Amino acid sequence: PAAQCKGCGPGYKSPLDAMKGPREEIVYLPCIYRNTGIQKPDYLATVDVDPKSPTYFSNPLPMPNLNDELHHSGWNACSSCFGDSSKKRNRLILPSLISSRIYVVDTGTDPHAPRIHKIVEPTDVFWKTGLANPHTTHCLGSGQIMISSMGDPSGNGKGGFILLDGETFEVVGNWELPGEAAPFGYDFWYQPQHNVMMSTEWGTPKFLADGFNPEHVKEGRYGSMVHVWDWTTHKRLQSLDLGEEGAIPLEIRFLHDPASSEGYVGCALGGNVFRFYRTTKGDWAAEKVIQVPNKKVEGWALPEMPGLITDILISLDDRFLYFSNWLHGDIRQYDITDRRHPRLTGQGKRIPGSPQMLQLSLDGKRLYVTTSLYSGWDKQFYPEMIKDGSVMMQIDVDTTSGGLKVNENFLVDFGKEPHGPALAHELRYPGGDCTSDIWL
Repeated sequence: PAAQCKGCGPGYKSPLDAMKGPREEIVYLPCIYRNTGIQKPDYLATVDVDPKSPTYFSNPLPMPNLNDELHHSGWNACSSCFGDSSKKRNRLILPSLISSRIYVVDTGTDPHAPRIHKIVEPTDVFWKTGLANPHTTHCLGSGQIMISSMGDPSGNGKGGFILLDGETFEVVGNWELPGEAAPFGYDFWYQPQHNVMMSTEWGTPKFLADGFNPEHVKEGRYGSMVHVWDWTTHKRLQSLDLGEEGAIPLEIRFLHDPASSEGYVGCALGGNVFRFYRTTKGDWAAEKVIQVPNKKVEGWALPEMPGLITDILISLDDRFLYFSNWLHGDIRQYDITDRRHPRLTGQGKRIPGSPQMLQLSLDGKRLYVTTSLYSGWDKQFYPEMIKDGSVMMQIDVDTTSGGLKVNENFLVDFGKEPHGPALAHELRYPGGDCTSDIWL
């Protein structure tokens, strides 16, 4: 079988093969200094998570610029290139949300000591694509790399897609056709067997850069749509408006099984999860399947506080859905065997700061969590995190009957960094994970 072949490309033949992959030993995560008052560049931390190791830390890789706001990272190649033995997963793509710079980091030469391979300057992105504020990176089966954008070079909302050459990392141009960009951008996921890509919306970069103002939602500065794209022609076919209940749809995840034609999207401001699916007519629709009730809170920006669902992920066997309620401060696990009726099976609470980015081990038994969302919003909602730094935790997962329990022996504290407290964001494993790998 191909899974044992010597000439295979990166990743795994299938999501279920990936579940049998080796235990994670190191993770990469961007650490941010923008908005903290510390005039130091953001850096990439390589964290040793092997329980046999005496310490959790290894080399930080500082970027050469200030105030980039590193955010989400992706790979030059993943399981979508599994059939191509010429491809290796050896470059981490690190877009900067605010500066629009894109760093390409060599993780292949020495995985424990990454180094900068190339820097794509903002002018290259601006001039060749008319886009800015790059967010999510996915590698494509074609060998190219695609990065969603949130804005144009003036800080207005614009949901387009930047293409990089997978070998030279030069900006090739736009993925979307001229005039087809969405009003806002954020995350995306594609499913070639159904010739579809879905993208989501956060808001207008210049209005969210320094914090959240509820008035901006009323003024239409934030999105509530999921966009449906034709994967072959690059046309925008549909825009599903999720309405007020679906305000600020952030992370979007198809089920991992490449034959499935459904998935879930977490809507931050609404505190709801919507299921999207292909209808019998062949177009796409969405329905609300999980609601996190708002809490009445004294002295908060709005009369009621939403859970603010920020990150969402699905286990590789498509059995469990996880998400973080960043403002309520908890993590939830749902059994999604019945896709239309998710069942709450686990909940974790009591965390300093609040759980935000999630990453699940390949076997689904360990959930890693970091607490920073985005420096401008961290500063506004969790000022103590700016002072004390963010943390990374590990949650033990019961994959038999469901359940979450904090591992008391694991805590990586970014409050004690040499240059001062840092904000740690999204986690990546060198061998791929359930939010960066797409199967064809």
